[in-house]
Amino acid sequence: MKNENSVRGMFLLLVTAAIWGTAFVAQSVGLEHLGTFTFNAIRSFIGAIVLFPFICIRDKKSIRAKDVKERRTLLLGGLICGTALCIASNFQQLGISHSTVGKSAFITTLYIVIVPLLGLFLHRKVSFQTWIGVILALAGLYLLCMKDEGFTLQTGDIYLLLCALFFSFQIIAVDHFSPKVDGLKLSMLQFLVTGVLSGICMFLFESPSLADIAASAFPLFYAGAISCGIAYTLQILGQKEVAPAIASLIMSLESVIASLAGWLILGETLSTKELIGCVFVFVAVLITQIPLPKRHKHTS
Repeated sequence: MKNENSVRGMFLLLVTAAIWGTAFVAQSVGLEHLGTFTFNAIRSFIGAIVLFPFICIRDKKSIRAKDVKERRTLLLGGLICGTALCIASNFQQLGISHSTVGKSAFITTLYIVIVPLLGLFLHRKVSFQTWIGVILALAGLYLLCMKDEGFTLQTGDIYLLLCALFFSFQIIAVDHFSPKVDGLKLSMLQFLVTGVLSGICMFLFESPSLADIAASAFPLFYAGAISCGIAYTLQILGQKEVAPAIASLIMSLESVIASLAGWLILGETLSTKELIGCVFVFVAVLITQIPLPKRHKHTS
């Protein structure tokens, strides 16, 4: 049963990566009309709204947690996960608007390295397989995303480094809270927190118009209903059954899927170097799932 749950969790995280990878297109288009905080505020509220009726239908009598302790844990989890998600997603939007797509994808996905490193500070053991996977994934992402102009940190790249750091916090927070509370409710709460915090910044720093919002209707719907409402919820459900370091590796496939989507939908061709990068990342994820033979102690 445990192995079946693990396979199901990995499948959910793979679907999450696929949705996030294709959502890069929506985020780029959204930047043409809306500011960073406006886009993230609206998409987050859409994500929460999408989840609300499903929770109501499932919990016919009450959507509240069963007891006071669970309610407190749920509220605390929503606040922490939502705050980390808010900071990460806004830094990501800022980074994309200031940097190239290749660098954005590479730097954002550095959470695959940061998650196990943070896990060490939390006294969590990281397997040798996972470290090999991290190295291969980094090499693959470099080949996939870096272009001929080289690697130099610009303002947008710093934003994206901060984005990767706070996405790592969000992954670890989800890993901590998701086994203790209802996954759908935790997901909805984190979107509400992200929406409120982004909305405050929207009114302070931006002046969105209804015309601009209408012009970005489809990107907002996809990023809100699909990327937020579905993908982040699948992340929470999937992480209940998969270790955080391995989960981050699977979700890092979003950059590979984004490149493939650009090739299939937008006609962007992949070079030999980029195709090799795709293979490296895929192999990295597979390596983390190969069971090592257990060492048996010999007795005389």
